[in-house]
Amino acid sequence: MGNQILWLVFCLWALTCLLPATSDGLVRISLKKRPLDLDSINAARLARQEGKSGVDAYSRFHNSDIDIVPLKNFLDAQYFGEIGIGSPPQKFTVIFDTGSSNLWIPSSKCYFSLACYFHSRYKSSQSSTYTMNGTTCEIQYGSGSIAGFFSQDSVEVGNLVVRDQDFIEVTREGSLTFVLAKFDGILGLGFQEISVGNAVPVWYNMMQQHLVGDDVFSFWLNKDPEAADGGEIVFGGVDEKHYKGKHTYVPITRKGYWQFSMGDFLIGDHSTGVCQWGCPAIVDSGTSLLAGPTAIVAEINNAIGAEGIVSAECEEVITQYGELIWDLLISGIRPGQVCSQLGLCICNGAQCVSTRIESVVEKEEPSVGDDLLCTACEMLVIWVQNQLKQKETKEAAFNYVNKLCESLPSPMGESVIDCESVLSMPNITFTIGDKPFNLTPDQYILKTGEGIAAVCISGFMAFDIPPPRGPLWILGDVS
Repeated sequence: MGNQILWLVFCLWALTCLLPATSDGLVRISLKKRPLDLDSINAARLARQEGKSGVDAYSRFHNSDIDIVPLKNFLDAQYFGEIGIGSPPQKFTVIFDTGSSNLWIPSSKCYFSLACYFHSRYKSSQSSTYTMNGTTCEIQYGSGSIAGFFSQDSVEVGNLVVRDQDFIEVTREGSLTFVLAKFDGILGLGFQEISVGNAVPVWYNMMQQHLVGDDVFSFWLNKDPEAADGGEIVFGGVDEKHYKGKHTYVPITRKGYWQFSMGDFLIGDHSTGVCQWGCPAIVDSGTSLLAGPTAIVAEINNAIGAEGIVSAECEEVITQYGELIWDLLISGIRPGQVCSQLGLCICNGAQCVSTRIESVVEKEEPSVGDDLLCTACEMLVIWVQNQLKQKETKEAAFNYVNKLCESLPSPMGESVIDCESVLSMPNITFTIGDKPFNLTPDQYILKTGEGIAAVCISGFMAFDIPPPRGPLWILGDVS
């Protein structure tokens, strides 16, 4: 976070990390940046963004036993690079994700998902080290689900070759997000406790096969979108070139995710008080924002003048359709049919969805903007109907619903802000290991475009995780 945390260091077996590794036995995988663009923001958001597109051909730079494999980052926040599976190695672009534990890539046996045809696919018949497993499985992500079956083969990461690695050959990718993805699959770096099928993660096998000098991997993330290097993931230790001072270590409180206890949370110089006695938090390299409980994120967004994207869509519906909604309800149209009458939703009698859901072989997700318009319309109908029941005037009713729009959290998490006000926003402070780590506004704001085309988005999203896992914070790679 900021200039104070340049590295995220992960030690797998101990509750508290010990001294960082020496340079011997390090395997570096270089990270590259992709420029932030509005189309990417609208097309693929979450928690976990997936993708593959034209990734530059990779190159290797040898320095004794160090291998550097260039990676690219997605949405200025997510990073991905190339691995090989099989003998000879078949190349795939994957996200190195501390928020999951499985390795999966598209299979040549994926016939009925459009996303598979936009990505590299694993061909077991072309590998001399392939071992059949065949156990079926499914993984649900925030941005969609995948299904397939387990196989076993050699996996090449940098100059390392992990033998007999279990991975998932994906035969179904159930989200339009995967079609738009900038990578083929995911290489999970979490604990085996959250591994689907109890598969041994790649990182475990690196240690068990004595391929790394120390049982440590670490990330350095470069904030500068113009820099040639977007950062680096190092297996076997840390790279002292990328940090100053000493690391702050905290114990893992619950194996599964990389979860620890976070201390007080400050907005400017003022404590929110919510984490004064500790809040669970996880470090997640596959999440592009900083996610926390709605009540606290609302407080942050209020302090920085952020407007939820749902709020903007809500106000758009009021401006363009408010009078029509009022008139349709007055005329006796059933509330559940109003948004379909306006062409914002399609209703099947039990459920209303966006009018622009796309179907290839199976039903896919609607685009973010269309879905929010449908959602905003449905909420507006309920509010106006309640105001009519209370016999409020039209002016009073719309004054009321406008206020409700301003207070709405965004289901997708994003909140837009005025780019000109960034410099006047407060610092946000996380307390980790009794040490304060400050984020300045330019570090927690995502910006795309310049001049009148500039769009700024808060790096904080409201995300409520129910007990017993939650509530907790998810610390993504926004900074």
